[in-house]
Amino acid sequence: MSGSGQAGAARGGAASALPTGWRLEVHEALPSTSDLLAQRAEDGEAEGLAILARQQTAGRGRSGRVWASPAGNLYLSVLLRPEGPAREAPQWSLLAGVALAEAAAELVPDPRALRLKWPNDLLREGAKCAGILAESALAAGGGLAWLTLGFGVNLAHAPALPDRPTATLGGAESPEEFAARLLGRLQCWRKVQRDAGFAPIRAAWRRFGPAEGEAMTVRGIPGFGRFAGLAEDGSLLLEIDGAKRAIPAGEILA
Repeated sequence: MSGSGQAGAARGGAASALPTGWRLEVHEALPSTSDLLAQRAEDGEAEGLAILARQQTAGRGRSGRVWASPAGNLYLSVLLRPEGPAREAPQWSLLAGVALAEAAAELVPDPRALRLKWPNDLLREGAKCAGILAESALAAGGGLAWLTLGFGVNLAHAPALPDRPTATLGGAESPEEFAARLLGRLQCWRKVQRDAGFAPIRAAWRRFGPAEGEAMTVRGIPGFGRFAGLAEDGSLLLEIDGAKRAIPAGEILA
């Protein structure tokens, strides 16, 4: 027992379903799965560790936003130590989004209701049902020392947000069961990335992404543009006043 709560290895069906090379550590409660995993990464933990908390007391999303964390939803952070330059780090959010969307598609009656919102949200019928928090540290030489992907998924509850509607995936699975399925999809897409690079991931993301020409606004960019795809590096392409503009990082407001 520690201040972060009691931890244990995954048990039962969830443990047997874990893909090779992954270790799932389950806590009853933590302040933040991402914070604990970042600490483990800095301490030299090998990649393949996934930390799940049944509740978080200080969960967080992008830009320091509070992530409400009632029991029954998924709070999972995974540790990777990918090869390649640090500039490729944003591509891992898109890879994680594809894995998340595929895992979620098995729980809803109509998978077409699921859409990915660049770069890191999953929507059901336009309402947010999951998000991804990607964090990393630089290594000497310009690579990544480590990268963590934090997943918050509304399996059973849809905590209210002040600026957008929320939804659930229906609560048909326990967090541990969904975690095992998600890790399996991550493993699959990581192999694709190793074998064929980012292009297949980019194409898969487009299948879950917005329709070509969909109007959207991005924080910090005046007016609105229309979705024009993803650049080869994963940047958002917006058509603004007849010209395409690549946006490497940002937040879509609508």
